[in-house]
Amino acid sequence: MRFFLGIFIIITLLFSSVNANQFADMEKISLKKDEHTNIFVKYANYKRLFKFRWTLYKNEGLVMFSSYDKEISQHILYLNSTNQSFKILLKPKGSDFYEVPYFLVLFKDFNFEKHEANFEVYLSDKKHQLEIKYQKREVE
Repeated sequence: MRFFLGIFIIITLLFSSVNANQFADMEKISLKKDEHTNIFVKYANYKRLFKFRWTLYKNEGLVMFSSYDKEISQHILYLNSTNQSFKILLKPKGSDFYEVPYFLVLFKDFNFEKHEANFEVYLSDKKHQLEIKYQKREVE
């Protein structure tokens, strides 16, 4: 019985370390209303800009706008919900259909005293194809 328990623990630890390495980078970002953050993405001969901001926090829902390569989208994120994050693909799928780098923006919490939303931005780039530069945020 101890032998099987030991094997189970080893397998669990191996799989948890594989999942932990899925993200190459993580950045914590705090934004006030209508502040945005710029993240520059560079690969091959391409330079792209990813930016996001929030405009409204009502009924525990955060209304967000994001833009990547001039493609604008709107998201409503909720804490402790399946709709707590959104994903942005950073390269066309092409031949790397299963290995496309992406950002995962996760809504962590809302600070009522400072009136700020806190996010974690995760980068998945298994093949290390991208150069990322974070720029300070500005008010729109």
